[in-house]
This record gives sequence, structure tokens and C-alpha cells, in this order.
Amino acid sequence: MSVEVQPRPLTYEQERGKPMPSRNHGRVQTNLIVEFFQQQQFSIYSELTLTIGGVNFAPDISIYPRETADYRHDEVTRTELPLVAVEILSPSQSHQEVVEKAELYLRHGVKTCWIVSPPLRTVTLLLPGGREEVFHLGAVKDPAVGLTADLAKVFS
Repeated sequence: MSVEVQPRPLTYEQERGKPMPSRNHGRVQTNLIVEFFQQQQFSIYSELTLTIGGVNFAPDISIYPRETADYRHDEVTRTELPLVAVEILSPSQSHQEVVEKAELYLRHGVKTCWIVSPPLRTVTLLLPGGREEVFHLGAVKDPAVGLTADLAKVFS
């Protein structure tokens, strides 16, 4: 008698290659998108898959120069990297893991990586050349591309 083994469905982490987002993660992500959307010189994408060196990554938010919408032709993955990649820490994610991903983005041409920590209510900008800026209060202003976000609204 043969027993058929049913494959187990992939977990969110296995399927997406990233930790499952939490309530606070989702709230902060939504608030950041609302803040960014007001800046008409940028196009904002949530969970867009980027292919870098044959490997797929999905930053929480990707910021590109303003693009015209083309709803007839879609892309499942993109090889053109964004100006800014935003990673929001999830409870099961380590800072080191996110920093390493941000450094990879920077090495491949992303201008700035925002690392957002909901529990500490901070935004750290990682810039080329090992520079970083940390924001706890007020507005974040990205020195590389001019993108801004009011932290009171991001963490409201």
C-alpha cells in the first residue's frame, strides 16, 4: 500500500523570502506611502519584486522617479532599481539582516535605503559610502533624492 504525501503549502516567509509583516509594520507602511504619495516627483510601489543578480528581493516600499502609469503592460519583477528602498523591521527580523539587504541595494545603485524601526519610532537612512543619518523626531529629509516624511504622521 502506498501512501501519498501531500506537499505542505509554503509559509509566507518561504514564499516571499521575508518575514510576515505585523500590525504595526502594516500601519507604518501605509502611513509612509501616504506621506510619500503627496510628493508628485516620485512613483511609489509597495512590495514590488526587484531582481538583483538573478535573485528576487521585495522591499516594503520602492521609490522611483515619476513614471507614467501603463495599466495595459504590467511587470511581475523589475531589474531597474529604485532611487530609494524602504525596509520596515518586523518583529521576527534582525537589524543585521535588514542592514545587509540595504547594503546590497546600495552596492547595486539604489541612492538611499530607509530602515524603519516601529518599536523605536526611528528612521535610519543608509547612504552610499557608509554614511548614515538617524531620525527620531520631526521630518526625515533624504539628502540624496529630497524625499521627506513627517515622523509624527508616520508613527501615528
